[in-house]
Amino acid sequence: MRTFLDFEKPVADVFGKIEELRSLGDSSAVDARDEIQKLKDKAEKALGEIYAKLSPWQKTEVARHPDRPHTSHYIARLLEDFTPLAGDRAYAEDAAIIAGVGRLDGHSVAVLGHERGVDTESRLRHNFGMARPEGYRKAKRIMQMAERFRLPVVTLIDTAGAYPGIGAEERGQAEAIARSTEQALTLTVPTVAVVIGEGGSGGALALAASNRVMMLEHAIYSVISPEGAASILWRDAARAQDAAANMKITAQDLLRLGVIDDIIEEPVGGAHRDRNVAIDRVGEKIASALRELRQEDGAALKSMRAQRFLNIGRSLEV
Repeated sequence: MRTFLDFEKPVADVFGKIEELRSLGDSSAVDARDEIQKLKDKAEKALGEIYAKLSPWQKTEVARHPDRPHTSHYIARLLEDFTPLAGDRAYAEDAAIIAGVGRLDGHSVAVLGHERGVDTESRLRHNFGMARPEGYRKAKRIMQMAERFRLPVVTLIDTAGAYPGIGAEERGQAEAIARSTEQALTLTVPTVAVVIGEGGSGGALALAASNRVMMLEHAIYSVISPEGAASILWRDAARAQDAAANMKITAQDLLRLGVIDDIIEEPVGGAHRDRNVAIDRVGEKIASALRELRQEDGAALKSMRAQRFLNIGRSLEV
């Protein structure tokens, strides 16, 4: 069952006609294959036209699409011999962040990523990808392990932000995020981060302080959600579209600003329309980046990473 966004209504109408013709073909002797193919071509063309000019708010909707591939999908398809690792060795396991080791492109890597869940049960278990302090302490532990065993670190970013609950604050949410970010910045192994959906605030940056930061074409990355920004600026969350238009949250804006290093093209209509193609493209980009970074020594990687973040915004004219 396809899930169509509001701005995809023209395409949804065409797919509705396709389904009608298919049901007629099943119940009669009429051969509707030619007409169905014409409608499919029409839908693909319309989809291409729509996605070629998405607004920042529409990209936000695509980044949050319920059928978009999540970290668990990327791990299942890209990594061989993946072994999950759990717990922060201090308080508890946090399912909002998946961690483990496996082989990518024939090389061992450590992987960390936010997991939102795919249905009601799993979304509750993973807390919709919003990590608590124990999640970020687990991330720090896995990064320390990767440093010890000289494993490159790959992170997949997909969260609205760190969990803002009272318990999380009591257990040191801000400190845990800061320590995770600090650990990421001081690693002497190659690190690559990909924003695969929504990258929200420090909850995203805690895993994204990497040598290379990439985004999927329709992902978003910002210090606060459009709804949160609208609530602060105009005291009206309904103005989220206005906030999104002014916040420079799209991959295209962030590449120009030097916040990210590369944009990974998505299939026409978004990553959710062809998961395998989207995931394979991400895998190719990560493997290519790691091949380049492996040529550098540890001190150079650490220095390059620090300089990368210090340089953000310097090239812009005021």
